[in-house]
Amino acid sequence: MPRWTPDARERLVAAALELFSERGYGQTTVAEIAERAGLSRATFFRYFPGKGEVLAAGQEPLTGLLVAGIAEAPADATPLAAVQAGLQRAAGAMTPFHRALGPGLLAVIAGSAELQARDAEKHSGMTRAMAAALRERGVADPVAALAAELGGLAFTEAYGSWITGSDEQDLGALMSAALDRLRAAAADLG
Repeated sequence: MPRWTPDARERLVAAALELFSERGYGQTTVAEIAERAGLSRATFFRYFPGKGEVLAAGQEPLTGLLVAGIAEAPADATPLAAVQAGLQRAAGAMTPFHRALGPGLLAVIAGSAELQARDAEKHSGMTRAMAAALRERGVADPVAALAAELGGLAFTEAYGSWITGSDEQDLGALMSAALDRLRAAAADLG
């Protein structure tokens, strides 16, 4: 097996997803993932502390992009406009690789209570990070929390549409449309 390959992380993620789909999350071992990817167990552990973290591989960079987009929004941006800037920044980093893995990823998560709990925590972490970025901009806590929740919901809705839609769909446009719908729904709350 090669000692280093430039696409090892992506190969491990793809191999894990294939095996989780074929055998189930609980029945798949790290050794099997590494073998399917054509890599060693040691290489696996250079990238991931365990098999559960494989499916959250892009979470930290994605959250970082959301936070950076919020921080870099114009000073006079409303909280939702800042969240939209974060969503656009994150959308710009999503690649065809992410899109291709999406349907399988959602199916694997749906089939495992452990992965559902991890996914819920991942969503909560993303939302908390966006709220913290908004508070850094001087947004009051309840408003920051609500804007971040709307951003998280918009991300989830748009991502689901993007991975199942046509190739012509733009993730950034889907995120903007989802956030606009949620903004209108919030206004209807009274």
